[in-house]
Amino acid sequence: MRNRLRYRRFDLIFVAFFVLNLGFITYFFDIEQITVTNALHMTHYPAWPPKPIVDLVHWYGRQWDPLLMARPAFFRMTIWIDVVVFGPFYAFAIYAFIRGRDWIRVPALVWSGIMMTNVAIILFEEKNGAYATSHFGMVLGANLPWFLLPIAVIIRMIWDQPFSRSAREEPGHEEPESTA
Repeated sequence: MRNRLRYRRFDLIFVAFFVLNLGFITYFFDIEQITVTNALHMTHYPAWPPKPIVDLVHWYGRQWDPLLMARPAFFRMTIWIDVVVFGPFYAFAIYAFIRGRDWIRVPALVWSGIMMTNVAIILFEEKNGAYATSHFGMVLGANLPWFLLPIAVIIRMIWDQPFSRSAREEPGHEEPESTA
């Protein structure tokens, strides 16, 4: 059966990315930006995420990323989208990519579009906005995977049935010559 993950090794990149986002980025790193409303004048640590994560987020923000520390309304909204919409998507995407389920196509395309839009807006602010960083190369490098992976997902999901295409449609498949 061509639907098994072992035949789709490139999909392991997507699975790893979704696991990283679900297991660490969304509910550890990003959620800090919701639970700590004022990073510049924090008076106590939140119940979640753990103190070392809060310290890591604030260190990164102070070193490289003033937008992360300022947390204007549009930026906080992107974090809410991540926590409320993308977190559950990552759980479903992990399952769907491992099991080869075609129903993930439309949600994956929607996720890709929203993620690329959010990252483009954030990077534009990081480069030209009120909270522009003097370390744009660092911030760009840190955010680039969240722009490039959605492009790869769009390419991966281009077919109507990305996981259950017939063997005839698989790249490199040649039809046997007829002997009649």
